[in-house]
Amino acid sequence: MKRPKPLKGIQRLVRHRRPAIKEVVQEPTAGGVVFRRSKDTNEIEFLLIQDAKNRWTIPKGHIEPNEPPKDTTLREITEETGLKEMKVMNWLGKIHFRYRRATSLVLMTTDIFLVHGLGDTDDLKPEEWINSIKWFPYAEALDKIEYEDIGKLMLIALKKIRHAGL
Repeated sequence: MKRPKPLKGIQRLVRHRRPAIKEVVQEPTAGGVVFRRSKDTNEIEFLLIQDAKNRWTIPKGHIEPNEPPKDTTLREITEETGLKEMKVMNWLGKIHFRYRRATSLVLMTTDIFLVHGLGDTDDLKPEEWINSIKWFPYAEALDKIEYEDIGKLMLIALKKIRHAGL
């Protein structure tokens, strides 16, 4: 049996190493768990978008300077989904995650609100970068969501919707 050559493994690791992180960037964002009652079954449904990486998530985006998170939530939902009529019900919580962008470490904090979709909720016009957009019954939406933290907030949202009798 041939023994591995450890030096070659180390050389390969060093060659493929990413550049060092040179800055840490804070990115505040806001979004919403959007819900409605199905016209057919009266069941609670959540609106999810499928992003460019085919992950199912909620509408969210960057907070503009001097923009309150609640206003960001409404703006981003309208931009990403085309929904025009909605009402922000409650603040559900914050999620935190980080990712690397070239030589930056991005620390993202997202305020999540419960949002009631009103009016013609079937008239959806997703932004071009969105692969798909769909209303899901709450149980299916919880299975589809790609981020555990958002899934937990969706459970809190479901409890608040039921408690409010909506």
